[in-house]
Amino acid sequence: MTYNEYNFDGLIGPTHNYAGLSFGNIASVTNKGAASNPREAALQGLQKMRAAMELGLKQGFLPPQDRPHLKTLRALGFSGSDKQVVEKAAKTEPQLLANCFAASSMWTANAGTVAPSPDTGDGKVHFTAANLAANFHRSIEADTTSRVLKHVFKDDRFFVHHPPLPGAIHFGDEGAANHGRLCESHGDTGVHLFVYGEDGEKFPARQKKRASEAVSRNHLLDPAQTVFVQQSATALDAGAFHNDVVGVANGTVLFLHEQSFADREGAYAAIREKAPFVEIVEAPASAVSLDDCIKSYLFNSQLFTLPGGEMALLLPQESEENERVKAFVDETLSKNNPINRVIYKNVRESMRNGGGPACLRLRVVLSEQEAAAADQQFILDDAKISALETLVKAHYRDRILPEDLADPALMDESFAVMQALTDLLGMGDFYDCQR
Repeated sequence: MTYNEYNFDGLIGPTHNYAGLSFGNIASVTNKGAASNPREAALQGLQKMRAAMELGLKQGFLPPQDRPHLKTLRALGFSGSDKQVVEKAAKTEPQLLANCFAASSMWTANAGTVAPSPDTGDGKVHFTAANLAANFHRSIEADTTSRVLKHVFKDDRFFVHHPPLPGAIHFGDEGAANHGRLCESHGDTGVHLFVYGEDGEKFPARQKKRASEAVSRNHLLDPAQTVFVQQSATALDAGAFHNDVVGVANGTVLFLHEQSFADREGAYAAIREKAPFVEIVEAPASAVSLDDCIKSYLFNSQLFTLPGGEMALLLPQESEENERVKAFVDETLSKNNPINRVIYKNVRESMRNGGGPACLRLRVVLSEQEAAAADQQFILDDAKISALETLVKAHYRDRILPEDLADPALMDESFAVMQALTDLLGMGDFYDCQR
C-alpha cells in the first residue's frame, strides 16, 4: 500500500494582525502595533502551498476560524447585538477583544498531533486537537479545530478523533510543533519523537511531558516506538517557544540546532536506539547561534521527502538573508546527507507574527485509500488554489492596525469571508458566527 505525506496548511484569515499576544514569541512581541496585510499574508501562504505542489508533493489546507469569536465574548459578559458586543469590548477590554480577533489558527502545526495508521494499535489515523492552554487567544481555537479536523477526516472507518486534553496548562498541549516522526519510508512503522519543556528563567514551557504521554496513549502508540525528550531551557529562553523553532524531523532525518535538547547526548542516544536509521544533521552553535535561529527560523523549515526519495528544505527568505544561516545551509547541501535541495519563500507576514513555513502546516501521512476518504474539497490542485486566491483578493483588507479591531465593519467583512468560504467548500453553516 502506498503512503504519502500531505501537508495541510492553514489558510490565513482576514483578521491577521500584530497585537503582540504571544509571550515568549519574540517576533510577535517585537512587531506589536505594526500594520499587517491580511491579503498579502494569505497570498504568501497560498504561494508556499503552490511551491510544495510544484515539488510533486500532496497539499491540503485547513480553513481559518471565525473571528472575532463572539461566542467567547458573550460568555465573558458582553451582550447585545454583534456590533454592540464588539463596541463594548473595545471600550472596556480592548486586549480581550484583540485575543478574540487573533488569526493564529493559521499556524496549523499547533492544530493537533497526528499518528498515521502504520503506527497505531488499531490501524487507523488518530488526531488529537491541541488544547493550546498556554495562551488565551489560542486556547479558544480548540473546539473549532476539533470540528474542522472531524469535518475534513470524517470517515470513521479510517479516522479516530480525540478531544483536546483536559487539565488546562497542567496538560498543556501545543500539537505537532513539538512532535516529529522518523521512518525509513512513510508506510513503515515510525518512531515518534515528543519534545516537552520545563519553564525557563525568562519564559514558560508550553508543551508538558504528561500531555505528550497522554497523546501517545490515546493514539495507541507502541512505547517501544516513542521517545520523550526535554527541550533545553537555553533554547526556550532564547525564544524557541516550540521545539519546531530549533528542530524538525521527517523520514530518516533529524535537522536541528546543537542546543535543542536539555541532554543532547542522552537524547541522541535514545533516538538512535529506536531509530537506528536516523541521520542527525546538526547546526553547531559556533556556526549558527540560537539568536540566528530565532531571527531566521532556519529550523522552522519544511523538510520534505520528495517523490524521488531525496529531501528538500523549504525555508523563509529570512534564512537566505542571514549570512551565517545561508552559509550553513549551503554547507549542508554540499555534504553527503539526504538533504540536497532548498527553496526560499516569502512568508514575511507570518514571520513577523512569529510563525515560519513549518508553523503553517500540519503534516498528515495517509494511504491512498485514506486520502480518498478525506473531504476532497480540502485537497488542493491548481484550480482550487486559484479559487482561494480569488476569494482572498475579493474580500481581504490590505492593512489592519490594532485600533481597527474596534471597528464593527472589520467583523462584518470577516464574517462575509467565512460565508464565502463555506459556500465555496460546501460546508453549510459551519462556524459559530453562522449559527
